Amino acid sequence: MLTGYLRKGSKSTRLKMALMLLVLSCQFVHVLSEKSSSALTVVESTETSLDDEDAHHMEEESDPEDLDVFRPTDQWQSLKPGQAVPRGSHVRLNLQTRQREVKLGEHQILKYQIDGQRQGKENTPGPSFNAEELKKALKNIKEGVDPETSDKEKEEKEALRAQFRPMEELKRDMAKLDMLMESDFQVISRLMSQFNSSNTTVEEKIKALHDLEYLVHQVDNAQNLASRGGLKLVVDALNSTDYRLQESAAFVLGSALSSNPVVQVEAVESGTLQKLLMLLATPRPMSVKKKALFAVASLLRHFPFAQSHFLKLGGLQVLGDLFRASEGVALRVRIVTILYDMINEKELISQTGLDPIPDASHNERLQQYAQVSLMPLLAEQGWCSLVPELLASPEHDWKEKALRTILAMMPHCQTQYRQDYTLSSSLRTLQEQYQELVLSEQALGDEDGYFGEILVLLETVLLKLNCPSGWSQTILQVKKTDVEILVTRGLRLCGQIL
Repeated sequence: MLTGYLRKGSKSTRLKMALMLLVLSCQFVHVLSEKSSSALTVVESTETSLDDEDAHHMEEESDPEDLDVFRPTDQWQSLKPGQAVPRGSHVRLNLQTRQREVKLGEHQILKYQIDGQRQGKENTPGPSFNAEELKKALKNIKEGVDPETSDKEKEEKEALRAQFRPMEELKRDMAKLDMLMESDFQVISRLMSQFNSSNTTVEEKIKALHDLEYLVHQVDNAQNLASRGGLKLVVDALNSTDYRLQESAAFVLGSALSSNPVVQVEAVESGTLQKLLMLLATPRPMSVKKKALFAVASLLRHFPFAQSHFLKLGGLQVLGDLFRASEGVALRVRIVTILYDMINEKELISQTGLDPIPDASHNERLQQYAQVSLMPLLAEQGWCSLVPELLASPEHDWKEKALRTILAMMPHCQTQYRQDYTLSSSLRTLQEQYQELVLSEQALGDEDGYFGEILVLLETVLLKLNCPSGWSQTILQVKKTDVEILVTRGLRLCGQIL
């Protein structure tokens, strides 16, 4: 109707109506813009959209090298000139305020919510760096300077560095140490030269022997000593007039010979055994004889050729004289141990049943041990009565060694033992003592203690002593004396076994 009215009116009237409609439309648009929460024109893009005048104004105010990263949220916020926005953000131009506004994109909003950040949170501007600050930081990095380190921290670091030595200096010192490092072979050679020098004092020679003794515990070092001629130097030191050198040399020999067949052969061929027996047979301090006996034991152990040579040189007689000497009481258990080891070695190697398929070396050792006639010499030289003397010792270890050796010598000494009522009485007394000791062990909860082992040895000796052939006829003739009661008990044990 209004349109028809305009058509019917005059030209001026129509012009006035058009102006009124234009004003009303502008007012309507203004009201809508005030009521709306968003601008009239929205541009969603990953890039900033500005008119030419605003863009020119932005370029004048901001430095292209300044990096001011805006942190958008899920609400529209104004973007300052020169601020950059993350990729994927929504950017628009508010035509009313003529300000650029930005908010998170859809995928960014989802991540924002997952991270647990509050929606509508006030924006916190990110770190900003200008060109001068970046250049200074790069310079400090090249020079190895931490720009955030305070002067106090620098002083603390300098003080800490002063407590340690530079790496280059440590490398130089390590190189010098490598030049000074010596192998065992070089040390042995140096000690031999020092020991053999005419300018070396007795104290220096003793120290050299002490150092050698520490090294020759290793099999290779002992063999190197022998191959370098050092073993001969040590053996020659046994002839020294200084007892300290004799003792130290014997100590080195004992350590080098222990479980080392190569050195054992070298020692026998160089006459070591004769010189050691000479030290034992002639007046010497007890410290020298202890070390010499140690060297003899190391030379004879598991070496039947040396054992046979030992018997030919009268070594068993030398040990017997040393055993009977009053000053040799401390050496008795060592002497008996040497004898027991020699008897036991031959007995074990003779038990071929333990090795159903003996090899060539086993047969050769059997032949070597067959040439060692030890047991007849033991009985001939009175060892059947010497060994039981250890039973009177207060030391349990001595009694144990004596009982084991008595059992080992039983095949050749059984007749003499049966006629020795003093021995039987001593064994009975010891049996009663160790029965009480075993009860004490059992009371403490130790069923298989050390005293129980000694009691088993005692009962085994008594059993062997009181089990003669034809025991059933002998038991009827036994008189009920104290000693014969013990014999009767042993015969009854034999009867139970038989």
